[in-house]
Amino acid sequence: MTRDNSAESEAVTGRLLILEYEQVKEEQRARIGFRDNLLYATLAAMAAIITFSLQSHGRPELLLLLPPASALLGWAYLVNDEKISAIGRYVREDLGPRLTALAPGRPPVFGWERAHRDDGRRVSRKRLQLAADLLLFTVAPIAALIVYWTSEPVRAVLLAVSVAEVALVLVLAVQIVLYADLHRP
Repeated sequence: MTRDNSAESEAVTGRLLILEYEQVKEEQRARIGFRDNLLYATLAAMAAIITFSLQSHGRPELLLLLPPASALLGWAYLVNDEKISAIGRYVREDLGPRLTALAPGRPPVFGWERAHRDDGRRVSRKRLQLAADLLLFTVAPIAALIVYWTSEPVRAVLLAVSVAEVALVLVLAVQIVLYADLHRP
């Protein structure tokens, strides 16, 4: 292959990598919007369930709807959050280095993808986010179950359902902690 063909091939490869970057960043932006809206959807679902429970002449068994709703929305939140992080990792660890290799002697590309992770308060922010995620998606549903358990007579079948819901919420809690990304860059 001649030098001109090699340079042309590298230029085409570079353009394709930039196009890929634009596409994955667009996916990341869309997922961030969707993930963030899931927080509001969860709060709205909780408010609706609690309101419905109170307006239905104090039927605490309706609170048993809150744990599955929280788990479903929490899982969708977690999956999207992980994909957002995976896209960032891919840009930092794969796409960026491949583009940098096409331009030897120049600074690495996509510096922001690394720089924003170097903030000294990143770990404390991630811990606070973990606490907020656990509060919304696991503590609130467990609180609803406690309210149900301490209400008037608890029926055996609904008690069994509530115990299964505890397991569901605990599985989600473990997954939230495992995906929290508390380590340094």
